[in-house]
Amino acid sequence: MPSVREVKVPYVSDNATQGGSPTPSESDLTRIIRAEVDGWKPRRGPDWSDLLVRVAGAGPSPWVIYSTASAALVVILVTAFVVCSWLQIGALAPQTVQSHVH
Repeated sequence: MPSVREVKVPYVSDNATQGGSPTPSESDLTRIIRAEVDGWKPRRGPDWSDLLVRVAGAGPSPWVIYSTASAALVVILVTAFVVCSWLQIGALAPQTVQSHVH
């Protein structure tokens, strides 16, 4: 809903000349604002097709997103491998071999 500051009203200069527009009275201003507010009608529901077109046109192309996601996944997996190897966690840790010497 438009606020009072956004309503368009006729421009009135500070030094009105002969034949110029007089300053609108408070009742005239109230009538203009009420007509603007009453005349506003919301759209009927969201415009999904317009929204999808704007979102698709605004973002990067899918191959850039997939390439970036793939690179991030590789970095995460390699980092996890190195950290787990260094901490000797899981199957990457050196295994102890039990020997049965008689």
